[in-house]
Amino acid sequence: MQLSRDELIESYRVMRTIRDFEERVHEEFSGGAIPGFVHLYSGEEASAAGICQHLSDKDKIASTHRGHGHCIAKGCDVRQMMLEIYGRGEGLCGGKGGSMHIADLSKGMLGANGIVGGGPPLICGAALTAKYKKTGGVAIAFVGDGGSNQGTTLESYNLAKVWNLPVIFVVEDNGYAEATSSSWSVAGSQMDRAKGFGMPAVQVDGHDFFAVHEAAGEVIERARAGGGPSLMHVILNRFFGHFEGDAMTYRAEGEIARLRKEKDSLKIFRTNATQAGLLEDADMDKVDKEVAGLIDDVVKESEKATPPPLEKLTTDVYVNY
Repeated sequence: MQLSRDELIESYRVMRTIRDFEERVHEEFSGGAIPGFVHLYSGEEASAAGICQHLSDKDKIASTHRGHGHCIAKGCDVRQMMLEIYGRGEGLCGGKGGSMHIADLSKGMLGANGIVGGGPPLICGAALTAKYKKTGGVAIAFVGDGGSNQGTTLESYNLAKVWNLPVIFVVEDNGYAEATSSSWSVAGSQMDRAKGFGMPAVQVDGHDFFAVHEAAGEVIERARAGGGPSLMHVILNRFFGHFEGDAMTYRAEGEIARLRKEKDSLKIFRTNATQAGLLEDADMDKVDKEVAGLIDDVVKESEKATPPPLEKLTTDVYVNY
């Protein structure tokens, strides 16, 4: 599936924006500027970018507690995202959702979720709507290797298959459910689990944007055509702890440094794109500079912005039908 030059540059921009956004959130949170709790997506950029590049606003995604990367890849406004994470009134959710509940329904981003395995049932509902209304939309649930063990996830596999829903379940396997290695906690294989429900599945290197993009294109096209649900097992790594403040004593000495050197999805994209003659270094250098400026600007604005007023405290609590 050949991408145009503009599409390639945009894909790199998405990954660079995710990386710079997360690295800056790490810095600001460490300095005490950001309230609440954050879980960072650095290292996993190729998964969100490669999958969401196939989607439009009519398509829905549900994320995890590690949701910033999915938000950016789905087209959410970076300025409003940073304002939200800072707890400001102009944030994407009025400054009341924060990192783990960031969402933008207008972009088809149904939200990050502090409940492990909370997204797959929501996505089955979104997929049922798309099928019933014949919108041609698909729905994608991102879960981690820990979330893949939740009953909600397995029940959603069954429901999606029984109702032949246009769903893709994406297991972003970074090797650790919090501090527990997936080799200790996940029985069998993700591929065999999908087979047990009669779903096609594909395993892909989550550090390689091009591999993710190609695999995602096939399963998304099949879902749009009425072929039902699929599972993607995306093997990748996170560069930070499970949460900010995680001492990561469960990781081997030098593991993160090695991953940043050998498994950096942005470096791999740059190498593949330049060696194939698809882009030049100058193209990506320009994006790097533009994104760095953008992140600086949104952080400065977020620092000066104000929290939501007290009269907003009880709004957005109930839905009125």
